[in-house]
Amino acid sequence: MKLRINEIFYSIQGESVHAGLPCVFVRLTGCNLRCRYCDTQYAFNEGKFMALSQVLAQVNKFRCTMVEITGGEPLIQEGTAELATNLLRNGFQVLVETNGSLNIDQLDRRCSRIMDIKCPSSGEQSRNDPENLHRLTPNDQVKFVIGDKDDFHFAAEMLPRLPDIFPTDRILFSPVVDLLDSAQLARWMLEARLKTRLQVQLHKVIWPNQSRGV
Repeated sequence: MKLRINEIFYSIQGESVHAGLPCVFVRLTGCNLRCRYCDTQYAFNEGKFMALSQVLAQVNKFRCTMVEITGGEPLIQEGTAELATNLLRNGFQVLVETNGSLNIDQLDRRCSRIMDIKCPSSGEQSRNDPENLHRLTPNDQVKFVIGDKDDFHFAAEMLPRLPDIFPTDRILFSPVVDLLDSAQLARWMLEARLKTRLQVQLHKVIWPNQSRGV
């Protein structure tokens, strides 16, 4: 089994409830969506094929227990679920970032599946898989990337559709960089009395002029 890998690197978690912690990132090549604000277009086509054993060997070199599989969209590659399971077997804490258009139950539920729900400004709202809402566990995370007030209203209206067991502090509201000021999003969240978590892309604060390997 081989996967097409765009990059493997060691950095600080810039997003998710684990923001600020060291993490190894395995970025896979390819995506089935084309969000208007995408900041990883270089992952659409660039990458080299690696065997699972090669990926695991490279991850092990960093001596870090947290690994995030990201993209692109990891679930379009057949070997992603096997990679995640192998990492779990080797004692890693595994996060998988996915755009929400594909069945997240392809993945072992011991993974923390960080699932986007696409808002209108992405241009890909119609690609959300509504069945994924029923597949979420308290170990997962949900992310809304918000570009304007319409996106905010959409996200707020989606909240009651999440499972009752889903923790509100694992619901992430993230502003689109250079499109929506984080302070404005914070004000909207406070005014609406939402108990969701404001997420700022920490890696872009630390390394504002670096787009890869962070």
